[in-house]
Amino acid sequence: MSLLELRDVSKSYKTAAEEVWAVRDVSLTATAGEFVCIHGPSGSGKSTLLNLIVGLDLADTGEIQIDGVDVVRMNETARANLRLRTIGVVFQDHALIEEFTATENVALPLEASGTTTAAALQQADQLLARVGLSDLGKRWPGQLSGGQRQRVGIARALAGGRRIIIADEPTGSLDSKASADLFELIAELCSAGTLALVFSHDPLCRRYADTVHEMVDGSLRDAS
Repeated sequence: MSLLELRDVSKSYKTAAEEVWAVRDVSLTATAGEFVCIHGPSGSGKSTLLNLIVGLDLADTGEIQIDGVDVVRMNETARANLRLRTIGVVFQDHALIEEFTATENVALPLEASGTTTAAALQQADQLLARVGLSDLGKRWPGQLSGGQRQRVGIARALAGGRRIIIADEPTGSLDSKASADLFELIAELCSAGTLALVFSHDPLCRRYADTVHEMVDGSLRDAS
């Protein structure tokens, strides 16, 4: 059964002169344990599609189903809850809070969902160990390398048992070695049952993914 399914999803933006289709008639299915790469250049519609899937923007037409529930028909509270409990987002700039340690950053979504601070910190340390950072929990983001900061972001995305990771250009600021290490980590997480949908123009993403889709001018095509 598909964990994520998109059916004929479209999104346009109107200007004074024209209507621009950022996403047009996109259909996609993905299952638990799958590493999906959405590959394409800047301006191809990747960011818009990501925002539609996680509920930060709404599609004009089509369906986006996460574990059988249509995101498009959810209210804003339900979409926020979806991001808190089911979908974790990994950002290009890692989006860590500089005044919090790595452990505290990972603990944030756990505390937001009602976990006590002590339990959240304990679970955060376990998640950091899962992404290879077991000894770095007390470091501030500024004391971590770019690759380590992205691993903290992945640990935070997994917090609370979230089954889906959506990553937006996660290697955009990393060198080739750190990029390969990060994609290898994502592949390992997928082998344990996580669904990862990675939006990237990095050619390394294609090498590690189970399925590759090419995004061109708002449309998606199979490139596996």
